[in-house]
Parts: sequence; C-alpha cells; structure tokens
Amino acid sequence: MQPSDARNLRGAAIPTGAVGVGAVLIGLLTAGGKGALAAALATVVVLVFFSISAIAVSWAGRISAQTMMLAALASYMVKILAVMVLVTVMDGVSIWNTTVFGWAVIALALCWIAAEFRVVLQRRPYVDEPESALDRSP
Repeated sequence: MQPSDARNLRGAAIPTGAVGVGAVLIGLLTAGGKGALAAALATVVVLVFFSISAIAVSWAGRISAQTMMLAALASYMVKILAVMVLVTVMDGVSIWNTTVFGWAVIALALCWIAAEFRVVLQRRPYVDEPESALDRSP
C-alpha cells in the first residue's frame, strides 16, 4: 500500500469510527440496547467494507490505471450487493433494531465518503511538466 493510500484510509476510517461511536450512543438513547447493538454492527460493516475496497483499489493501482478503475467499480458493486443481502437476511432478526442499523449504515457510508473526499482535496496535485515547458528561452 502506498503512503498516500494509507493516508486516505486513515483519513476516512478515523472520522467514520468516531461517528460510529456517536451512532452507538444515539442508538442507545433512541432504541435502547438493541439500537446500540445495531449501530455498532453498522459501524463494523461500513469500516470493513470500505477498508477492503480501499485496499483492493490500492493493490490494483500498482498494476495499472485501468485495473484500478475496474477494481473500484467491482468493489462498489460487491459492497452494494453485500449490504443488500445483509439487510434482506437480517430483516426479520429481533436481536437488534433494523431501522437504526439501516440509518447508521447510510450515515456512516456518507461520513466515509465525505472524509475521503476531504483527504483527497487536501493533497497537492502532482503536475508533470516536461523539460521543454520549463525552458522559456527563444
């Protein structure tokens, strides 16, 4: 993993984990223990899914830009399908509050995306100028 990729992963995972703690507290206050359990599970799901995706894209980026784009699209589709399957399978489960789980997953996914976006915007872009562009002599 490249240092910039690790910085992106840390820059998104830490704020999402902090928001996840807040989600657990909100779940506890609104739905009791079942809500707290649902928010904790949502935090784990989002952190694991998005971290695996970031690692896969980082690995594919070492191969080529086209492979990186394919890995990003494939990991996005796998995440969406996995969350859909998870929510469908867990729909009838009464051990936690499924409404809190759903809202927490949405909030934490948006938090991850916003934090990752913020980290990327803070980086200075690399501009490769050929030597001939620097030479201004006639």
